[in-house]
Amino acid sequence: MDGMADERDGVPLTNLDQEIFPGAAATKRDLIDYLDAMAGRLIPVLRDRPLSVIRVLRGQDQFMQKNLPKYTPEWVPRTKVWAEASHREVVYALGNDRRTLLWFGNQRAVEFHPALATIDAPHRQTHLIMDLDPPPGDSFAVVVGAARLVRQALSDCGLAGAVKTSGSKGLHIFVPLGGDPAPEDVAAAQRAVAARAERIDPELATTAFIREDRHGKVFLDATRAGGATVAAAYSPRIRPGVPVSFPVSWDQLDDVTPADFTVHTAVGLLGDADPWAAAMPAPQTLPGDLVAEGHTIPVARVQAMHEGKRRAKAKREASGG
Repeated sequence: MDGMADERDGVPLTNLDQEIFPGAAATKRDLIDYLDAMAGRLIPVLRDRPLSVIRVLRGQDQFMQKNLPKYTPEWVPRTKVWAEASHREVVYALGNDRRTLLWFGNQRAVEFHPALATIDAPHRQTHLIMDLDPPPGDSFAVVVGAARLVRQALSDCGLAGAVKTSGSKGLHIFVPLGGDPAPEDVAAAQRAVAARAERIDPELATTAFIREDRHGKVFLDATRAGGATVAAAYSPRIRPGVPVSFPVSWDQLDDVTPADFTVHTAVGLLGDADPWAAAMPAPQTLPGDLVAEGHTIPVARVQAMHEGKRRAKAKREASGG
């Protein structure tokens, strides 16, 4: 049957028996079956958010696709967003229905990265997000330890979040936001949460944006703000075995590894449940002192750029250049 067209919900499906990518240990059919089975859980986290996908075509490196290709069927929902960096309008898909997910699966779109805001309020980030990134070669246990620091820092200022595996080696913590916080205030609050978590145990976690300054600690990445994206809950990832980003309850973190949750296992583990929706607390207002502290912390990328220039200059001077 390989190469023959199949069809589901009016979407032609091709090459279903090909491996999605080398080392996937999963076929395109497995990916599409997974997206189909998970549509009811994936659509709520994608709905009305400009969607970037990461595709992996045969014999090519993976690439992130924002702008919809010309051949996209007209029934795929979409929205136009002005891209300041490239001075052009980008036409993003909206992952609002099952057919769109099936079509993306057939396009070898493996990863789904929705925007942090919805189209009806494009400047309003809906969640405070912490992305925890382990040092090279370290076990998942250190990331779990760092997640507990973040949970403590949040709890200390009256906030609560839900946690999921990133689908790679790390964890994501989401805190749903109420009210209408300014984008720069959400970004500031994220920096302050990271700084407070680092202060609880600076031996375990770091906010150092420059990799060589992390010294084997878990990186508390507070930069998921503004125009950034983050892999959606339940999104597959382009990693060996095709793991998926999967919700985990706080008290189960010690008993799992990211590899437990794949396109092969996740549907069976869930049954009819949607633990991401169930675990998400009610929307919360950012405390004023958290935002104020965050505004005293430099923006990581800007700081790293200046620091990089400073170090290069120091090296030149040290070598008499």
